Amino acid sequence: MKILVTAASGNIGRKVVDHLLAAGAEDVRALSNHPERAGFPPEVEVARGYLGKVSTLGSAFDGVDRMYLAPVLETVEEVVALAHKAGVRQIVDLSGDEHTDWQPIARAVEGSGVEWTHLYAGEFSENAVGWADQIRAGDVVRDPHPEAANAPVTMDDIARVAATVLLSEGHVGKTYNLTGPQTLTRAEKIRQIGAALGRTLEVVRIPRAEAIQLLEPAMGEFAEWYVDGIGSMVDHPQRASTTVADLTGTATTFAEWAAASVDQFR
Repeated sequence: MKILVTAASGNIGRKVVDHLLAAGAEDVRALSNHPERAGFPPEVEVARGYLGKVSTLGSAFDGVDRMYLAPVLETVEEVVALAHKAGVRQIVDLSGDEHTDWQPIARAVEGSGVEWTHLYAGEFSENAVGWADQIRAGDVVRDPHPEAANAPVTMDDIARVAATVLLSEGHVGKTYNLTGPQTLTRAEKIRQIGAALGRTLEVVRIPRAEAIQLLEPAMGEFAEWYVDGIGSMVDHPQRASTTVADLTGTATTFAEWAAASVDQFR
């Protein structure tokens, strides 16, 4: 069974490749625009191409049975049409529900005529690196909504789920909502990062406008959307699910992620 991993040099796609190999997959093709940066093992077949530029895809889908589809909105209709034409039997997509910008990916996959499995993921644990500059500068972290709560999921856990689904049966037509194993407030997450560092971090609430200004250098026009999205989780916290552990046997806690990622905050 040939498995194609798209965006295979990206943060999640590269991990999908690794988890497939670790689980014993023997016929993996990696689609990457910059394969030289990814350091793929020699047993991985590499196809150079980018989902966002359909003309580069060439024969990337030829002979593929199942594929992991990374979330690229602009060309998804064309990409899934090519997959269907090439005879791909199942698409495992990373997308989102109707409350997210990623729902068009799920709809396109469902309309492609190819069997599908949706992976819906909320906030990544890795987004906490957004606090790194403040944490490196001192023991005070400014945040607009310290009491907002969600259940962040690691990119590695998403990749493990994707690999599990690609290599096993019984997932066609299913949607998996992926979260971390715990619902935590933003203040709790900051304190857990502090504990990993061996420091006590203080969280200070700041006004919405100041938070947007703080984030704009990195996020541009999306800073306002992000701050307001955080605010929505004050009254509507995200509930943690057991889906990752149910599918793979384990799920990474935020504290475990912080301990493994501690160098990013030093």
